[in-house]
Amino acid sequence: MTKILLQISRILVAILFIFSGLVKANDPLGLSYKMQEFFDLWQVNALNDYSLAFSVLIIAFEIIAGIALLIGWRMRIISWLLLLLIIFFTFLTGYAYLSGQFKDCGCFGDCLPITPLTSFLKDVILLVLIGFIFYHREKIRPGFSSPINNLIMILATIFSFAFQWYVLTFNPLVDCLPFKKGNNIPNKMMIPANSITDSFAIRFVYEKDGQQHSFSPAELPDDLDTYTFVERKDELVRKGNAEPAIKGFALHTADNIDITESILQDTGYVLLLFVNDRDNNVMKGLKGSEMEKALSNAKDQQFPVYVISNTSDNVSRQLNEMGWDYPVLKLDFTAYRTAARTNPALYLLNKGTVVDKWSGAEGSKALKYITAL
Repeated sequence: MTKILLQISRILVAILFIFSGLVKANDPLGLSYKMQEFFDLWQVNALNDYSLAFSVLIIAFEIIAGIALLIGWRMRIISWLLLLLIIFFTFLTGYAYLSGQFKDCGCFGDCLPITPLTSFLKDVILLVLIGFIFYHREKIRPGFSSPINNLIMILATIFSFAFQWYVLTFNPLVDCLPFKKGNNIPNKMMIPANSITDSFAIRFVYEKDGQQHSFSPAELPDDLDTYTFVERKDELVRKGNAEPAIKGFALHTADNIDITESILQDTGYVLLLFVNDRDNNVMKGLKGSEMEKALSNAKDQQFPVYVISNTSDNVSRQLNEMGWDYPVLKLDFTAYRTAARTNPALYLLNKGTVVDKWSGAEGSKALKYITAL
């Protein structure tokens, strides 16, 4: 019986780890941003610069450890690593749930968002299963010969890092973000029609004879004039989902003029070049590139071209040095990082709809597409 339970536990944990790793590997930046939320809350902002490295390593380990568990490769060390990792994950998801600071933990990326409670319960179950596997780790035997097992693990390691490099360079293979191709940005900025608003219960606090009393509007006493009003409280009874998919997408000029509506309502093609100005080499890398040719071609066709950044001063200076005269617009960094998963990123819009988008490494594709318009 123990052997059967061990096999079932091993397969379930392995599949879940591989699946979780693959879903997050589609968008490692998403996990890194979620980690930054934890770092900011814990006031360890110095770790933000390393969040992407942590994200890539954690994702790779999930895939590698899942495959190792599936084929029974070096179970002594893998079982220890799995146990330590699931203890860490359970702490994080438990904190996310109990603190109420997070709407989702990022455990399955943006493609499969789950609530903190669901994520925490998942990790508690995994903790039990991995604890069972750890206790019986000596009974697990390799599924293949040592050379084949080693070859599988080498290929798994190469794949887990190569896949993440690819999506970080060329955008996620499966785009689950609200700015994906075909989406209309103005529509995504609106609250969904069938959404549920937050429900609140109103409570009035009054004081009488040195004691405070709380009443709902229906419970107010007849002798209310003998009480002293203290405060009104709005208590959240039911959390709704009346939030737009895209929040904070407001494009401002250097003079702080909001021109978002005019850009999104433009009846022709509009190009938005997203550039994170923390890295000066990004702008330098565009000089003489296929991406620059694509922008020049768009300008020749009289398509408006805007450069979008979380701050504008540094980018404006670099544009002047490069001889570019495209307007530079500011965008809140939270909205910026949701829209741009690569640095730089080029969007082609038509009436606010994302017609197509390209990473900096896809300049030739952008040039070909824009030339054909």
